[in-house]
Amino acid sequence: QTGDIVVTTSGGELFLGTITGEAEYRRSEGNLSNLRRAVDWTPDGIDYAELPSEVKTRLQIQYDVVEMTQQLEVLEELLVSDEGEAISDPETPRVPVDQPLELPPATEELANKLHVDLDWLNECIDLLSDRPQLIFYGPPGTGKTYIAHHLAEHLAGDNVRLVQFHPSYSYEDFFEGDRPNEAGGFSLKPGPLRKAVEKARENPTVPYVLIIDEINRGNLAKVFGELYFLLEYRDRTVDLLYSDETGFDLPKNVLLIGTMNTADRSIALVDAAMRRRFSFVALHPSEPPTSHILRRWIAATERDAGVADLHDELNSLIHDTDFKIGPSYFMREAVYEPGGLERVWRTSILPLLEEHHYGDGTDVHARYGLAAIRARVEARTRNDE
Repeated sequence: QTGDIVVTTSGGELFLGTITGEAEYRRSEGNLSNLRRAVDWTPDGIDYAELPSEVKTRLQIQYDVVEMTQQLEVLEELLVSDEGEAISDPETPRVPVDQPLELPPATEELANKLHVDLDWLNECIDLLSDRPQLIFYGPPGTGKTYIAHHLAEHLAGDNVRLVQFHPSYSYEDFFEGDRPNEAGGFSLKPGPLRKAVEKARENPTVPYVLIIDEINRGNLAKVFGELYFLLEYRDRTVDLLYSDETGFDLPKNVLLIGTMNTADRSIALVDAAMRRRFSFVALHPSEPPTSHILRRWIAATERDAGVADLHDELNSLIHDTDFKIGPSYFMREAVYEPGGLERVWRTSILPLLEEHHYGDGTDVHARYGLAAIRARVEARTRNDE
């Protein structure tokens, strides 16, 4: 329409213009461009290397005509300076510098709430700044989902979504697919990732976080489809499986935080391609920061520190790192009520260890029972004295 912005490329430069007239029919050689509109072009082009990344990404699409409405605000800034003068003015900077996504550093308040070190939290944020995909992995009860959720809220506020993968989860559930509608037919419905992308495009300097709980339980190649490529190459585009939209790109302000349970043997299904696209942060009970979480929580809530001694002694007997017991089993009020510790030991801890030792002849109750662990702690205390 008259007044719309159009762009074209020539000789490694981008030229912008504004449509100034209605369509006119003019015969051309080979009848290839008979229908034309008058355009007021800027006299100077913008070097391709100086363009904002989101504009360059769209220009990589191999089609004669590319729709760039989502980049309209950037194009308007390129077309007109802050003073309202044409950007061809040599005294006026023509190209705005790309605004990188700035993630807020962790705070002491957040570190205290999660009972972890501030430096460790900031390292997680640095990893997300470098590569916007991160996975927390470790045994059950190590606070993977809890930490992921609070870290995401710190980074993105209300712009957080959570999904949980499972063996039947699909691309259509995660991104988009045809779903039944009220008219009795099918229509294309967006999934959580597609919704996050649309919101992120509206606010390119604001982070949007999608938490994927139990990410290794899904068929990752099936769930991500062609989006696998975009996880590593955020500045490139792909054509989508269902949508007619061409040249889809994954905005840099969409962050993915996954959690992975290492006691679930489906972790073996996570291939090298997936590992290359994510940063992995371990949360194991015998390693920082997880090894300190229970004692810090007990100190903050003024609970019985002896429970942490029992927890440490229990894990010292479990040689497989992926089956050590996480601290969150002991970070509930019910554990510190009369009979609470015995109950959680009987109904939560021992069943996990029975599954771990299934068929190997280990007497789980004799080795890991609460009475046996208490006796070991008392003996160790006497020896230290």
